[in-house]
Amino acid sequence: MQRDSLSDLTVFMAIAEHLSFRGAAGRLGLTPSALSHSMRQLEDRLGVRLLNRTTRSVSLTDAGLRLLERLRPAVDQITDALEDLNEARNRPLGRLRIYATNLASVAVVAPAWKRFLTAYPDVNLELEVGEAAIDIVARGFDAGIGPQDRAEADMISVRVMGPIRMAVVAAPSYFAQHPAPRTPDDLARHSCVQYRRGSDGAMFEWPFERLGKPRKVSVSGRVIVNNTDLALRAAVDGLGIGYTPEAQAEPFLRSGQLIRALEDWSPAFEGLFLYYPGRQRVPAALRAFIDVTRAGRRGAQMGTSLENPFSPLQASRA
Repeated sequence: MQRDSLSDLTVFMAIAEHLSFRGAAGRLGLTPSALSHSMRQLEDRLGVRLLNRTTRSVSLTDAGLRLLERLRPAVDQITDALEDLNEARNRPLGRLRIYATNLASVAVVAPAWKRFLTAYPDVNLELEVGEAAIDIVARGFDAGIGPQDRAEADMISVRVMGPIRMAVVAAPSYFAQHPAPRTPDDLARHSCVQYRRGSDGAMFEWPFERLGKPRKVSVSGRVIVNNTDLALRAAVDGLGIGYTPEAQAEPFLRSGQLIRALEDWSPAFEGLFLYYPGRQRVPAALRAFIDVTRAGRRGAQMGTSLENPFSPLQASRA
């Protein structure tokens, strides 16, 4: 249907409601003559008279009554839809789709999702975890969470986690058989869980930092993985010393399943960011999620931070 026809139907319904061109004109902010012109156009297009009108009164023809009966439910649905949109603009509801790296899902989303979903019961949260950099707009996500280099130049990025420390960890059973390392050089005498980069297949060197001086150490061991979760699991199972983001190791450190070593050598890398397209008309659910995650933001507030050693961008530079 042409835009003019929709406009003319709006005029028709206003006149039918008021049975007055003057009353309808006041409601629509138009002149009575403009309404009269719209009605002539509509009746000419339809080839049927909708209104009986004289200088003193207006009434609906039988065709006008039948058209009005058909239009009212449709207009009610449109009105309801617009009211729902207006409500959604101010109150978080509907589905919120987030794409996050594995670390972001563990360190940012999981600690916040119970508070978020409890506070906003009309929101459904969908979380997809992946390490690949993707076009979140093309894939239908509302936002992504990961290193800041994931955000496109025209996107908004919001810090949701401060600098993240790394942790050298092992199971109590492992340290019961091997003395804990006191310096990174001591790792040469230990079995370490090695990490192979997915982008170029290179073996990951463990970064350390002390007194502002960074260094990297090559390690060896019987287990090689390409996933930080598996590296952590191998450490929990006593297969060797692991190197992992502190946020991922924290639950196991609290439970006693892991013991930390070389803490005074642990570096920190730049934290995590939530990124999304556009500055205006941010969905209420996304605004609320940002507020909740920022309120619970964790991470050591350190003066310096290294570049994320697990970032795909860093892998390509190795």
